[in-house]
Amino acid sequence: MTARRKREEETPGAAVEAEPEPRLKRRYREEIAPALMRRFGYRQVMEAPRLSKIVVSMGVGAATQDPKILDNAMRDLATITGQQPVISRAKRSIAQFRVRQKNPIGCKVTLRRDRMYEFLDRLINLALPRIRDFRGLPPEAVDGRGNYNLGLREQSVFPEVDIDKVTRVQGMNVTIVTTARTDEEALALLREFGLPLRE
Repeated sequence: MTARRKREEETPGAAVEAEPEPRLKRRYREEIAPALMRRFGYRQVMEAPRLSKIVVSMGVGAATQDPKILDNAMRDLATITGQQPVISRAKRSIAQFRVRQKNPIGCKVTLRRDRMYEFLDRLINLALPRIRDFRGLPPEAVDGRGNYNLGLREQSVFPEVDIDKVTRVQGMNVTIVTTARTDEEALALLREFGLPLRE
């Protein structure tokens, strides 16, 4: 049962407004996929690379000493992504870092479908331009399987985060997972979306 049908059943007689389609999702269907088909010579639209998911994670090693730091990081990550994060736990004990196995050491969110497109739109148009002395993202940050990784030094580049409530500057890692088979295809896809990659 779809979410829309479920809402219609919960509110009988009430007209349910369809949520607007994310701007980047519509742009991919109408502009980006046809452009990639022309460039790489795909015969079917399903051959064109597309976004699969976006994983946003925060490593909070200091949470082993102060659990409130992890709570604050989870609050900020939920505000940024619009989705409740899950806690990442240590896989093994490391005495030098005072980390025991299964200690909470971070949090992450996996975004798919509409939320993924909405987050990427905000990342490209709102967050990245707010980075001080920003000169573009390195194109070398692909992993050989069509996925792109980028790191942000502070959560305050997202306008949703209330700076007055930030108790600790916290960096995050963003992994953009695509269906591209090569790095060239992945970079072409991300450039079409508007990700500011250096030449």
